[in-house]
Amino acid sequence: MATTQPLPTRAPRAVQASGLGRYLPFTRWLLRYDRANLPSDLVAGIVTAIMLIPQSMAYAQLAGLPPQTGLYASVVPLIIYALLGTSGQLSVGPVAITSLLVFSGVGALAEPGSAPYIQLVLLLALMVGAVKLLLGVFRLGVVLNFISHPVLAAFTTASALIIATGQLKYILGYKVGGERIYETLYQAAEGLGKTNLVTLAIGLTSITLLLFFRKGLRPLLTKAGLKPLAVTLIVSGAPLVTVLLGSLATWLLRLDQTAGVAVVGAIPAGLSPLSWPGLSLADAEALAPTAATIVLVSVVESIAVAKALASKRRQAIEPNQELIALGAANLAAGLFSGYPVTGGFARSVVNFQAGAITGLASLVTATAIAVILLFFTPLFYFLPQAVLAATVIVAVFGLVDFKEPRHIWQANRSDAITWGVTFAAVLLLGIETGIFVGVGISLVLYLWRTSRPHIAVVGRLGESEVYRNVLRYDVTTWPTVVAVRVDESLYFANTRYLEEALLKIVAERPELRHLILIGSAINFIDSSALHTLESLVAELRDGGVQLHLAEIKGPVMDELKRAHFVERLGPERFHLTTHSAMSALGCA
Repeated sequence: MATTQPLPTRAPRAVQASGLGRYLPFTRWLLRYDRANLPSDLVAGIVTAIMLIPQSMAYAQLAGLPPQTGLYASVVPLIIYALLGTSGQLSVGPVAITSLLVFSGVGALAEPGSAPYIQLVLLLALMVGAVKLLLGVFRLGVVLNFISHPVLAAFTTASALIIATGQLKYILGYKVGGERIYETLYQAAEGLGKTNLVTLAIGLTSITLLLFFRKGLRPLLTKAGLKPLAVTLIVSGAPLVTVLLGSLATWLLRLDQTAGVAVVGAIPAGLSPLSWPGLSLADAEALAPTAATIVLVSVVESIAVAKALASKRRQAIEPNQELIALGAANLAAGLFSGYPVTGGFARSVVNFQAGAITGLASLVTATAIAVILLFFTPLFYFLPQAVLAATVIVAVFGLVDFKEPRHIWQANRSDAITWGVTFAAVLLLGIETGIFVGVGISLVLYLWRTSRPHIAVVGRLGESEVYRNVLRYDVTTWPTVVAVRVDESLYFANTRYLEEALLKIVAERPELRHLILIGSAINFIDSSALHTLESLVAELRDGGVQLHLAEIKGPVMDELKRAHFVERLGPERFHLTTHSAMSALGCA
């Protein structure tokens, strides 16, 4: 029997989003904290920490960094976001795709894990943070709309495949490299004879256990009558249970010595140290494409997740404040020995399902991880790297979605082309190049589509005042008057097409004396389109045809007035509706 997560008994009491609360969102809930929310926030914070501890270490390994870096990136950045963010459910920290972007971008400049590499990663975190912060301060989040859903969907699926493939070296127990996925697969197949069977067994067992927790255990626990919160707690603890079992088996059997199983080793105890990358402007320029890609991908995902979860709580987020919070969190990551962070989908969903209501849940999560760093890092010495690899593989398993392109194909063919090109480009050309190719192809296809707008000749439907396409309805038309609807805004890319289409319509009607251009779908007219309209007026006048405009929207009309086009054409040629234009010309 299906169960749903109930809404909290009390919603957090918020102060008005103005004054101090506008710039420091935590004052809306912390200064007037409702104690009735405390149990939910505490449980959610602990549950999310249980999931985040092994995940953050695994993602740090994916990024080519020491495991403790993932833990460092999950303390101060998480606190900063909790204080400045407007979502009580978004859990900020290392995520798989950002980790892959770090490894891909910085790995081309320095040896992963080396001191120069770590310095570049810190600089990258500061750059990502600065860009996000500036986007939020100047309210420029709209630029992120240039990454469309098909591009993001294809990028996510392709990146998940690359991430999973990149973990083969830890699962098989021998070095597998290659800049592209096909190179990695070829090297893995070529070296199968060098497989460490014990490492492989640990990796496959870990994957099986994690998948069982994710797919098989939840229905069993639900059927057994456990409450949703208890089910979430048990299922979310799967990565930590796997880590503890793997570490215990390796320690008891001394698999690191007897079977050559690679382990994490010593992790320094203590909180994240202060850091400052002493690098040059040339390093920043080299990292700029990686920083831009991380900003594009991470912010779109974070805000989408925050919006979705906030709507379930009947709350709202402020996108520009989210950019400020995420920017500040990344600056903190760069200053406290972490690496670029963002809001994770799976982690945030767990935070939500566990009952998180305010940012206090994230403060509890950060505190729990800080305690681990201070007192319990020796427990991870015998943690097999294959277990961390399994954690990554299962985490990205849900990101692979081949049903989405079929759905996109059914909805819009050009979007399906965008998906296919982006997917292929990411796999064949690399993740940074791939996403920019995807953004580029989506913009090109948009320009192509809007450069050939749908243009319909319309007629009167029966005795009504409704006018519809003559190709779709049985309507009335007149030989001396034609009404044409253009279903697109007019700008430089489609003005020539519009002019040719209208002149063709006129040429096909020798008795025509009036052409009515219906602007119900026109949201703006740029200077190129205005110039074309002025030329069109003269061309039609030479042919004995007068141009009329109907159903022009207020903002567009204002633009035409400022350009003196209304004055030149004549106010009497502008009509409120298509029917009033027809009536004025004696056709209705």
